[in-house]
Amino acid sequence: LKERARLQGKIAEKTSKLRRLNWAREQLLPHLPRDAFDSMALVMGLLMIGTLLKGIGIFIQDVLIGSAVEKSVRGVREACFDHCLSLDYQTLSQDGTAPLMARFTNDINVMSNGLKLMGGKVVREPLKAITCVVMAFWVNWQLTLLSLLFVPIFAAVFYRYGKALKTASHRMMESMSRIYETLEESFHAVKVIIAFNGTIRQKTKFRNENREYYHKAMQVVRVDSLTNPTTELLGLAAVSIALLPGAYLVLRSTREIWDIRLTTEVMDVARLSLLYAFLAGTIDPIRKLSSVYSRLKRASAATDRIFELIDRVPQVTAPELPQQIERHHRSIEFHNVSFRYDGQVVEAPEALSKVNLLVEAGEVLALVGGNGSGKTTLVHMLPRLFDPTEGSVRIDGIDVREVNPIELRKQIGIVTQEPLLFNDTVFENIQFGRLDATPEEVHAAARQALVTEFVEQFPDGFETLVGERGGRLSGGQRQRVTLARAILRDPAILILDEATSAIDASSEDKIHEVLQEFVCDRTVLMITHSMPPGVLKLVTRVAVMDNGRIIATGRHEDLLQSCPIYRQAYYARIHVNTDAA
Repeated sequence: LKERARLQGKIAEKTSKLRRLNWAREQLLPHLPRDAFDSMALVMGLLMIGTLLKGIGIFIQDVLIGSAVEKSVRGVREACFDHCLSLDYQTLSQDGTAPLMARFTNDINVMSNGLKLMGGKVVREPLKAITCVVMAFWVNWQLTLLSLLFVPIFAAVFYRYGKALKTASHRMMESMSRIYETLEESFHAVKVIIAFNGTIRQKTKFRNENREYYHKAMQVVRVDSLTNPTTELLGLAAVSIALLPGAYLVLRSTREIWDIRLTTEVMDVARLSLLYAFLAGTIDPIRKLSSVYSRLKRASAATDRIFELIDRVPQVTAPELPQQIERHHRSIEFHNVSFRYDGQVVEAPEALSKVNLLVEAGEVLALVGGNGSGKTTLVHMLPRLFDPTEGSVRIDGIDVREVNPIELRKQIGIVTQEPLLFNDTVFENIQFGRLDATPEEVHAAARQALVTEFVEQFPDGFETLVGERGGRLSGGQRQRVTLARAILRDPAILILDEATSAIDASSEDKIHEVLQEFVCDRTVLMITHSMPPGVLKLVTRVAVMDNGRIIATGRHEDLLQSCPIYRQAYYARIHVNTDAA
């Protein structure tokens, strides 16, 4: 009776299929061409339409995915840049320029490629594989289940390869950062390289870095190249573990192996072939996914490097409840200030040690000392480029750490030894001192800094591009532009960090002439190795530093008598000038 009921059910199923086929034949056949050529033309036309629709779909998909990815990458790049500029000077300078550039270019491009893959093949290929597995379950779920026993093996292999690939990719990107560093160093110092016949040395250095990158890249290639053959081998094994029992069932016309029922009815060759087709159909998507997986691991390594930068916590932070600070009018006080750079050996002397210094408003103080004495580190505490590890820095009695850094820096102007100009016009470089300044104010600052003297000789005047790092201007011209920038800012506190040490005597005299007028009613901290006549006319007091400590303060004449280090620095300058004459 059971067999009879089963046969009746199959007859009913076949009858239903036959009715549907007859209906389709009646509806479609009258509209199909009778001629063989017309039939072929119809098939080719349908193929063309299908291909066109597929192409349109892929185009739309790629455009949508590309748009989403590029917007995401743009956001990451902007967030990374914004965060970098919010970091303090010490934290940001830990890596150097070239490694940061590598993260913004190479690493973000690798991450972008990974995101595009996630939106394309990572969605499409799993759907293909899942569809084939579902259809294989429909053909014979028992045999399909046997092939799925390889899923844990697939997962373990992918995990091992992925871990090795991510580590190798991370090393490769670090090697690329060193290539960026060599390039940046070589192009920036090209004059020195050519003048000292250092091209062979730099070429050797670049080749060594490039060779190192090649070895790191080959580690990635070797791991990546193993994924496809391993995936295909495991895929074939997964298909075979289902097909071999299936072949036994077909050839023996049975439904059981070792008393384990593997099919509800005796399988024929057609059904086994259908099962093979569906199981084999999962191999190609999995093979493609293995290739995608390796690229995603590279993208993951790049993403880790990018977000490691974004996750850095600045050491100089704004207070939650900042104090209001008026324009500086009383004093600047360094109270028991000590400082040690990150990474500095604990046994080594501190960069600053228990520094105490009081500077009255309107005073022009010269900080004198040799290299490494701590002069620059000390004055960098004022705009909070660094915060002291011990002690405090106060302006008009208020600790600078309790003031909003933006409001604090509005009161401070800096002119450094190396003039820092942007690849923009003379006008824009001066206006950088105060972005809301009017053209009239910019031109007034330029006249006061004697910038107008040489700018008027340029065909484009203030719209002249200064070039990268101001390379189209002379050293003295660059320094006058930076001085005009500081003048435009109208700071209550002016920091001059070796502002005239790298320029010729004529330019130095002109800058001192400008400063003679500009320093009036401002508190000025001048960093210098020596005391040229132009500086002596400006300063009201001198502080001598050595090994991170202030060892003497006083008037120039008094220190010549009482401080050997100061006397040595002063007379060394005189001897240099005498020899030059």
